[in-house]
Amino acid sequence: MATYDAILPAGGRIDPEFAKAVGLTNKALITFEGKTILQRVIDALRASGRIRRIVVIGPPEVLELPEAQGADIRLEPAETGPDNIYKGLAALTSSSEKPDKVLIVNTDLPFLTPAIVETFLDNCPSDGDICVPLVRRDEWDQKFPNMSATFVQLKDGKWTTGCMYLMDVAAMQRIKPAIDRVFENRKSRFGMARMLGPKFVAKYLLKTLTVRDVEAKIMAMLGCTGKAILGCPPEMAYDIDFQDDYDYAVKQLGFSA
Repeated sequence: MATYDAILPAGGRIDPEFAKAVGLTNKALITFEGKTILQRVIDALRASGRIRRIVVIGPPEVLELPEAQGADIRLEPAETGPDNIYKGLAALTSSSEKPDKVLIVNTDLPFLTPAIVETFLDNCPSDGDICVPLVRRDEWDQKFPNMSATFVQLKDGKWTTGCMYLMDVAAMQRIKPAIDRVFENRKSRFGMARMLGPKFVAKYLLKTLTVRDVEAKIMAMLGCTGKAILGCPPEMAYDIDFQDDYDYAVKQLGFSA
């Protein structure tokens, strides 16, 4: 049974109105049932039995928490989201026990469980540089009725990505320039369209793209191999970005703040 190191970026901020309601600004510090989401994520990873070392990257108010201090490595954040991940990767690869692959996990996943971690890792092929979980719209609606989320309509269904990725270390180091380009263009429709190319964009507008088409295009852009893991548990996509995400968890799913 393969085990992996995990990188947990924990610097995500929430908008001022949401922050006022919960009394804090960092997503990882939001509390459910007496535990921060960061603690819930770390507990799920540890209990899965599939994680060796955990790296937490976050500001001082996160790193000072007892649960963050229980991580194997704690780092203050870098300039960008990708930089945070690569900073964690550098810390892991500078040790004598260098990982072959790492698991990158968001720290705003309140419903993550050990079984979900195990299932995802078991479904990841050993020869893929990047493994990305995909969640079906109908399975999301069944698990989280009346809760909105962002799905993309493809020829073979409506999908959203989960918030956990298994990545090959050597491939990550090789494709960093490509990842930086994607990150820089992420908020520009023109920039992303230029990177994806007119044929791909046309197929998307005509709703003839399949999951495998997207998979092949992303891998070509990044210059690596990879796999979309289909039909992953909806809990992998339920992150706390906005007030309604929080309210739904508290009021409709039996959590208390």
